[in-house]
Amino acid sequence: MTFLYGINFFSCGMMMSLMIAGIIISVFTPDVENWNRKFFIMLFTILTLLVISYCVDSFLTLFSNAVIAGRISIFFEYFFIPVTMFMFTIFLLHCCNENWLKSKLFYSVLILYTIFLILLGITQFTGIFYYVTDENIFYRNELHSVLMLPLILIADLNLFAVVKRRNALSRKYFQSFLVNVLPMALAMMFHTIIFNPLVVALGVTFSALGMFVIILIDHVEQFLRQQREILNHQANILVLQMRPHFIYNTMTSIYYLCSQNPKQAQKVTLDFTNYLRKNFMAIACEGTILFSEELEHTKAYMSIEQAQFEENLFVEYDTPHVNFQIPPLTLQPIVENCVKHGLDLDSDPLNILISTRKTDAGSIIIVEDNGVGFELDDSRENFALKNIQKRLEMFCEGNLSIYPREGGGTIVKILMP
Repeated sequence: MTFLYGINFFSCGMMMSLMIAGIIISVFTPDVENWNRKFFIMLFTILTLLVISYCVDSFLTLFSNAVIAGRISIFFEYFFIPVTMFMFTIFLLHCCNENWLKSKLFYSVLILYTIFLILLGITQFTGIFYYVTDENIFYRNELHSVLMLPLILIADLNLFAVVKRRNALSRKYFQSFLVNVLPMALAMMFHTIIFNPLVVALGVTFSALGMFVIILIDHVEQFLRQQREILNHQANILVLQMRPHFIYNTMTSIYYLCSQNPKQAQKVTLDFTNYLRKNFMAIACEGTILFSEELEHTKAYMSIEQAQFEENLFVEYDTPHVNFQIPPLTLQPIVENCVKHGLDLDSDPLNILISTRKTDAGSIIIVEDNGVGFELDDSRENFALKNIQKRLEMFCEGNLSIYPREGGGTIVKILMP
C-alpha cells in the first residue's frame, strides 16, 4: 500500500508541475492568438483543480474520519472531467470558424453534459451510482456505467467531429485534436470498466498537454515562416534600393565605352544585365540557392565596378568549393560593402580576395580586402549586414563574423555548418 500511495503522490506532483508549466507557457508565449491563450490558461487551470481534487482524495483515504471531505473531492473529480471535454468541443468549433451557438455538436454535447451533471447531483443524495462509506472508502454501484455513459458519448461525439472536420483543420491541429480526444475516450471507457481515478487523471492531463504541445509547435513553425518572409522582404527592399549613382555610373561608362572600346561596352552591358537578372531572381527566391549562383552574381557586379575603376580595383577568386546552399544576396552585398568602404582613389588600389573551402565544421566563405575598413555606423549598411546574419542563422544555421585585417582592411567570414 505504501508503494501505491508513493506512486499516487508522485503522479500528483508530476501532473501539478505540468499544469502549472502549461499555464506559465500559455501566459508568456509571444504572438499567440488571444483567444487561444485564454483557452489554454482556462484549460490548464481547470486541469490543475482536477489534479488537486485527485491529490486531496488520495491523501484523505489515509483518514477514515474525513468522509465529507472525501465525498467533496470525489465530486469535483467527476465534475471537472466533462468540463475539459466541453471546452474541447468549443475549441474545435472555434478552430473550424464555426459559430458554436448555432452548432448541433455544441448543443448535443451541452445536453449530454447537463444529463451527466443531473446524474452526478442525484448520486450525492442517493448513492445510486457510487457512494463513500463511513470509513471514507469509495464504492461503485452496478449502475455506475450509466453515470459514465454521457461522458463516453461526449468523447465519441468529439472524435467523430474531429474526423468529420479534418479538411477544415491544418495537419498539426488535426493531429493535436486526435491526440486529445483518443486518450480521453479510452480513459472514459477504462474508468467505466475498471475504476481507477489515476488513469483518468493521467489520460486527461497528457491528452491536453499533447494537444497544447502540437499546437505550440505549429505556432513556432508559423512564427519562423513569418520571420523568414520578413527577412526576405527586407532583403528585397535592399535590392530595390540599389544605389542610384551605381546605375548612373554604369550607364555612363557604357556610353563612353561604346565609342572607345565597343567590345568592352558589350561586356559591361552583359555583366550589368546579368547583375540585374540575378537581383530580380533573388527577389523571387524564397529559400536558398547554390553558392555558385551567388558567386556569378558577385562576379557580374565586380566586372561592372572594375570597368569603372580599372587600375584601382582588383579581385581574386579562390573558390574551389561551390557546391553548397546559401541564402541569395549574401556574398554580393558583402563585396559591395568592400568596394564602397574600402576603395580610395587617392590611395593604393583595393584588392579583394574571395575564397571558399570545405572543412569538418562546414563550408567557409572568406571575403578579405586591404581597404581602409569601415564601421557599422551607417544604418543602411548595418541593416543589410544584420539581415544577412539573420537569414544565415534562420535558413542555414550559418554564422557571419567581421573583424579587422592585419595590415589594414577588413575580413568577413561566413561559416555554413
